[in-house]
Amino acid sequence: MSDDDKGGPKGPKGPGYPDPDEIRKTLEGMFGKMGKGGFSFPGMTDSPFSDEVESEEVDEVTVSNDDIFQFDLLPRDIKAHLDRFVIRQDEAKKALAIAVCDHYNHVKVAKAHEGDGERLELQKQNVMVVGPTGVGKTYLVKHIAELIGVPFVKADATKFSETGYVGGDVDDLVRELVTKADGDVSLAEYGIIYIDEIDKLASGGGGMMGRDVSGRGVQTTLLKLMEETEVPVRNAQDMRGQMMAMMDLQNGKQGKDTINTRHILFIVSGAFSGLEKIVRKRSQAAQIGFSADQAEPAMDGELFKQVTSQDYIDFGFEAEFIGRIPVRVVCEHLEAADLEAILKYSEGSLLRQYEREFEAYGIDIKFKDSGIERIAEMAAGEKTGARGLMTVGERILRDFKYELPGTSVSELTVDAELIENREKHLEGYRELGQELVVEKARQEVEAFIREFKDKHGVQIKLADEAMSCLVKMASEQARSVFQVARQHFRDYQFGLKLIQKNTGQAEFLLTEAAVADPDKFLSELVVKSYKDAE
Repeated sequence: MSDDDKGGPKGPKGPGYPDPDEIRKTLEGMFGKMGKGGFSFPGMTDSPFSDEVESEEVDEVTVSNDDIFQFDLLPRDIKAHLDRFVIRQDEAKKALAIAVCDHYNHVKVAKAHEGDGERLELQKQNVMVVGPTGVGKTYLVKHIAELIGVPFVKADATKFSETGYVGGDVDDLVRELVTKADGDVSLAEYGIIYIDEIDKLASGGGGMMGRDVSGRGVQTTLLKLMEETEVPVRNAQDMRGQMMAMMDLQNGKQGKDTINTRHILFIVSGAFSGLEKIVRKRSQAAQIGFSADQAEPAMDGELFKQVTSQDYIDFGFEAEFIGRIPVRVVCEHLEAADLEAILKYSEGSLLRQYEREFEAYGIDIKFKDSGIERIAEMAAGEKTGARGLMTVGERILRDFKYELPGTSVSELTVDAELIENREKHLEGYRELGQELVVEKARQEVEAFIREFKDKHGVQIKLADEAMSCLVKMASEQARSVFQVARQHFRDYQFGLKLIQKNTGQAEFLLTEAAVADPDKFLSELVVKSYKDAE
């Protein structure tokens, strides 16, 4: 009996045995439906991070493994790229640029000596970015990954617990890199993993009100990933992934079944609210009595220079965890002037977004310097960094975005006067829009009257009340006044010509009643014309 008959490596064949491809397609369809029905399959397309990564998507960049080993960017090149999108934060840009360049240069050298039988030690320069919300931490990392062209995954530390989180565990961060690399495990091994809100993993050490002790378990798990470990490409708890692996094996598709994290760069960030208190307490410990300065300085560049590893340990982090993150930098608080510069000069400025949104409604929106300055001042008061710009912008423009589309208003100018007196300006635009609507409607009615006379030789007029009714109907039906009038008074020429024959009437006035019930209105006119003729 042959191997094929026995069900050897190529799979069973013969009468009664289904084709392996059919089995694979059936299982793919079945497990795909199960996944959409509420099951989660980490490590596959339906990743537990898919919702998060979607909001932080990096522009599509076609790269190959060889591109990583041709890395030739200089730190100043990366900083120049970041300057296009992020205002200020020069120290953070420099630190990130140097760390990224050193990391991928080390990777390139290690790869070049791979065939020598000599393993070069690589001390990864994992980075920690400290700073309040909305100062550009995520933006910096996202655009670095975009420039380099490596797979990039973002996740929030709050999703994790010691035993994992709903749908997966911390290893799924690494598996998600494979998804971002379109299944290329080798490319995924040189990606960037960014974990935000890392300060939420701190336990309540040093008197700080941090997270519960389960945060230490997550820190321990992340330690292995940050150093070097092998992560299975397929999650052992992922039924769909395991079945797909079986199908690949049966079809002779073999690839790497583990992901090595040695060359994956980890960047973490957090606000670290309360860290400044630890630094102040330590720095003032030697001061005695009332001479000690009781002020609590904010975490700025100067204070950050005094932060030590012990401060992070007192904050609630394990010493081993902090030791795996040698590069630490601060993003400073943004003032009103910085927010104004973001609006004016950043390529990702919110103003460009508003221009596109209003343009979709046929409205040209212009922002004057006085308006930009006032928006920045109001956003600074929100205390949420650059995110406050969206909060303030929506508050200012929401009613205009609701009221003006669909009217004939084609321009909107935003200055300080409009911001301070929004209701007054909104009412003015309402009146202007109504005037323009009425004027446009009058022009369309006149065009309809001319067409009616040219086609049928009958002169008609519409009363103002009738025109207002047509405008309302046109708005409700999302059609032009001309189209509504043509539809509403179709076949009217027959009745009007009959009246003209009976009475010799040369011109007809169509009133509000003609719009409300055109058939009744015309019938009454015809009946009256016969009586007048008698």
